[in-house]
Amino acid sequence: MHYLGKTVADDEPLSIVTILDSNGFHDALWCLRAVEGHDREIRLYAVWCARQVQHLMTDPRSVAALDVAERNANGTATAEELAAVRSAAWSAAGDAAWAAAGAAAWDAAWDAQCAHLREVCAEIDARTPA
Repeated sequence: MHYLGKTVADDEPLSIVTILDSNGFHDALWCLRAVEGHDREIRLYAVWCARQVQHLMTDPRSVAALDVAERNANGTATAEELAAVRSAAWSAAGDAAWAAAGAAAWDAAWDAQCAHLREVCAEIDARTPA
């Protein structure tokens, strides 16, 4: 409440950008689960996040999963493709046993995700009626 300059709690909705500014990336990302009507943007944001570390993906099944996930967000992937790629991606993850990527790579990807989330949230907020 202090961030908002309020002294009493209320039920006034907050924009995702406000949550990002006041509470940080984790809470803003968590709050995206409650946003309705922007599934495409949120799915594309998730793919964008994964693409930031795509260079660390050594298994082509993982990259194929990103491609199908992106097509799904755009409405061009079939349910069968999604099921097949999901299974393959889980197998790839298990096979890789989550190889360590290094702190510097994760920090750079994290910073890029925060910046892009701010842009996506600002777009959603601009198109969402008050």
